[in-house]
Amino acid sequence: MNKTAQSRGTESVLNALILANYDAQDGHLSDDTRSAFDNMWALQQTTGDIAGSWSWLNFGLEPWEAADSQYYGASLAAVAIGIAPENYRSSPEIQKNLRLLRDYLHREYATQSLINQVGLLWASTKMTGLLDPEEQMSIVKEVLAKQQSDGGWSLASLSRTWRGWSLRAFARMWLRSDGTRYNGNSDGYATGLIILTLQQLGIPYDNIQVQKGLFWLKRNQNRPEGRWTCSSLNEQRIPSSNVGRFMSDAATAYAVLALAAADGH
Repeated sequence: MNKTAQSRGTESVLNALILANYDAQDGHLSDDTRSAFDNMWALQQTTGDIAGSWSWLNFGLEPWEAADSQYYGASLAAVAIGIAPENYRSSPEIQKNLRLLRDYLHREYATQSLINQVGLLWASTKMTGLLDPEEQMSIVKEVLAKQQSDGGWSLASLSRTWRGWSLRAFARMWLRSDGTRYNGNSDGYATGLIILTLQQLGIPYDNIQVQKGLFWLKRNQNRPEGRWTCSSLNEQRIPSSNVGRFMSDAATAYAVLALAAADGH
């Protein structure tokens, strides 16, 4: 697929999300954010199997630039719409677009990896009509079952669906594309995103599994650098390199959001 179209689709969603989050702080939807949403809607796919989503960068790199990352991008679009102030999601001119988005997210969610379903679960706390309560709790139950004994979650164990895999491919399930083994340890990315989402959903702070996840985050921060770590799903990286820090940057962001949401308890 044309990388220019993929880039524009990806950027349109991320721009709208960043600006909507900024505007949400003071409760006013700026002209710039409205323009960003207008651009996002203009690039939404309206026909075919992917109707309702956006063209998304695909370099075969998990978790954001792979074949299934288009779904993650659509979930981020739903988050952006849900947090936009001044009840933007009720604007008459975007209702057709919203129906397309809701239909896409609901139609495709059963085939998604669990980490993508967590993204949808997060979006469903911001925008109604994405999941009914039973569907939300079904995802929560599956996520909680994946919590590791140390209280955290591993992105590697949540990022594959295994549907349609051959026995030979299944035997390579713990290998990256360069032949190195996945790190199955708990990481800041999966743990931070899951704990943030559970809190946004209203799972009580005193839930034992939420407490264990928060405790994992508190005790697994890299103290000298202040960050949380997460290993690449694609290749073994040098942790101190620019590309090696990429996943840990994202892990740190989600960890901070999760801990901030729990602040005061």
